[in-house]
Amino acid sequence: MSSHLFDDAADAEPAHSPAITPENSPAQDVLASEKILVPLTEPQDGVPLVINTPAGLERAAAALAGGCGPAAVDAERASGFRYGQRAFLVQIRREGAGTWLIDPEPFPDLKIIDEALAGVEWILHAASQDLPCLAEQGMWPDRLFDTELAARLAGLPRVGLAAVIESQLGFTLAKEHSAADWSTRPLPEPWLRYAALDVEVLAELRAKLGDLLEQQGKMEIAAQEFEHVRTSPLAEPKADPWRRTSGLHQIRDRRQLAVVRQLWYEREDLAQRRDVAPGRLIPDAAIVAAAKALPATVPELLGIKGFYGRAAQKEAPRWLRCIAEGQRSTDLPVPQVPTNAPPPPRTWAEKDPAAAARLLTARPRIAQRADALNMPVENLLTPDYLRRIAWKPPVEITPENITRELTQLGARPWQIAQVSAILTVAFLDPEPLPAKATAESTPRISPSEESPTG
Repeated sequence: MSSHLFDDAADAEPAHSPAITPENSPAQDVLASEKILVPLTEPQDGVPLVINTPAGLERAAAALAGGCGPAAVDAERASGFRYGQRAFLVQIRREGAGTWLIDPEPFPDLKIIDEALAGVEWILHAASQDLPCLAEQGMWPDRLFDTELAARLAGLPRVGLAAVIESQLGFTLAKEHSAADWSTRPLPEPWLRYAALDVEVLAELRAKLGDLLEQQGKMEIAAQEFEHVRTSPLAEPKADPWRRTSGLHQIRDRRQLAVVRQLWYEREDLAQRRDVAPGRLIPDAAIVAAAKALPATVPELLGIKGFYGRAAQKEAPRWLRCIAEGQRSTDLPVPQVPTNAPPPPRTWAEKDPAAAARLLTARPRIAQRADALNMPVENLLTPDYLRRIAWKPPVEITPENITRELTQLGARPWQIAQVSAILTVAFLDPEPLPAKATAESTPRISPSEESPTG
């Protein structure tokens, strides 16, 4: 890529021009009559320069501070390529300031940008995905509007950025570079165009979704949800992160678990030192397979799926050492660690039929209320909260005690107002379980409920 795309020139500040929308675009009449979508293929100010010098960062901060209205913010990571989830490109657009593409790598942090946007509302799509890597750069919003969350609350059927832009603004937005290796330097010009377009119409989308939420009487609901996302603490490191190894459930033998643990930590250390995604060294499936097979020689190890290529041959002694150390370990991990979480709902009918009846009664009623509100049930009440309170309800079931429990779990006031009476009635008078309660008749959880968003 030619060097003109980088911030080496004094005239790096983007040009300012009004946003183009379907209403004022040349395709307005056709769009209105035939619903033809307008491809969004070129940033209105052209492809911005990449800011990678202190002087350029100061210019970006000054321009953004002098802008008006909310700031559209996005970040690109190199998931699957580099270690961790740090940002390799930060995109910001604000009315009167234009679009800025900032390479965080040359800078200790981006606090100067955070200060420039003090008090300004940030618009992000699926904010919980980008806030952690922005926080690593010293950036955190004082106010937030999450367009993905707004789309959910408004009951839109598809909430991906491209889909929401298409349904609400009439533009099509290509997403072909979303999984690219954003640590690549220099960044190719098509990638930069893609990155700029990701924030091009976020302000217009925010306005459209805001109007939609107002029409549905959900702006206060949205405000509480945005503030919850903004103020939620970042996730703490897990006590036993190796237990996240995919396929670990296949192993019950404690000595084999010790091998998984040894291999996982060795891979993590090596990946961090080399700044590469751990799975690019050896995949989780290879760790599990090695723990089950317990190879003792290099040929045996390289015969296991996942240990292939020159890199695997070079590091084979390292992995064999880990396998041997795991087998010699005297600190053998238990298959399952104690937790305060309820057991899987499929087991409730046997473990606690009363709890199973409470959940079986409450879930469809909560779903019915969510349908009436035209939003996903997991946004009305986090499934984990429902499972916890159904498994262990207050000793005295009253609306006040249900409210107290939900508050302690983290439910927002609007959620409590919608579901506390439903839960009270369901828990006081649960429907009986089927005569022969089985795993099939016990409440199940959907994939979206397995990983609640909070």
